[in-house]
Amino acid sequence: GLTTHAFVTLTSGIFLIAFALELGASNIVIGLLAAIPPLTELIQIPAVGLIERVRNRRLITVIASFLSRGLWLVVALIPFLFSKQAGIYCLIFLLILYSCISSVKHCGWKSWMRDLIPDEILGMFFSRRMALSFALATVLSLGASYFLDIWQSNSLREPSHGYSLIFLGGSLIGLAGTYFLIRTPEPQMIVKNSVPLTSRFSVWFADTNFRNLIIFLSLWSFAVNLAAPFVTVYLLKRLSLDITVVILLAIISQVCSIVSLPLWGSIADRFSNKSVLHVAGPLFLLCFLALTFTNLPDPHAFTMPLLVIVHIIMGVSMAGVTLAAGNIGLKLAPK
Repeated sequence: GLTTHAFVTLTSGIFLIAFALELGASNIVIGLLAAIPPLTELIQIPAVGLIERVRNRRLITVIASFLSRGLWLVVALIPFLFSKQAGIYCLIFLLILYSCISSVKHCGWKSWMRDLIPDEILGMFFSRRMALSFALATVLSLGASYFLDIWQSNSLREPSHGYSLIFLGGSLIGLAGTYFLIRTPEPQMIVKNSVPLTSRFSVWFADTNFRNLIIFLSLWSFAVNLAAPFVTVYLLKRLSLDITVVILLAIISQVCSIVSLPLWGSIADRFSNKSVLHVAGPLFLLCFLALTFTNLPDPHAFTMPLLVIVHIIMGVSMAGVTLAAGNIGLKLAPK
């Protein structure tokens, strides 16, 4: 979990968007980069058939992890091999390929964890895992942003090469993490009467609780992904903040997530995951509304304090939503 989160921290989010902007990406390209990962999660549908045919989730997850994380070695070489315009096209292509392979990994890993982790400790297990992962991500984000500042302080250095080194480090850490996946035990898959893949849609739709979860996650994902990718662009371009300041705000958000996760986990185990969603969901959406007041009509004296408050609430609420929604999905799914 730690190596995976380290890999994701260094190869996505602020660093990926800033790298794309350095290559000259337009707002359409930024939106496309944000849309590719959730869109390619549809690959999980045929991946179900692959997993049930092979019946070895660990093997599939390890191979998919190794291939997808290894692709970032190629992403790191983009500034050295291509012009900026060609580099944008190459980045989009590699992100599509990476996301498709990652979707297969996600499908196998979730099914694997569903059978491995007992229901009664799901909340606390994932809250601790996420807290430790966020803590590591905070350290890595600080270190990477400090490295970028040093790298870009020298006018003779190409700024995009600094991002290449960060992607290289993230890829190597991710590849090392496959060793721990290999050593994680996998319960034997339960053999059931085979249901044709085309019939799966009607099966889950007939389950009222699972259908409600799918509807909620669809609406939630649409709302969040409509705004979230452009928060970084807004902070860098509209408010003219340095990338170090943007990363510090993200770290504040992550630290608040770390602090709040044990609380959310205990609430989920003691009461219900829906109780967590009832509080955390509206709080997170209000943060996007609050961002509009940081630039009315221009940046003002309260812009930075408001940004800090928004990121604090965003970190606390996002941790609750992520934990609760994931737990509900795992608990509703049969072994």
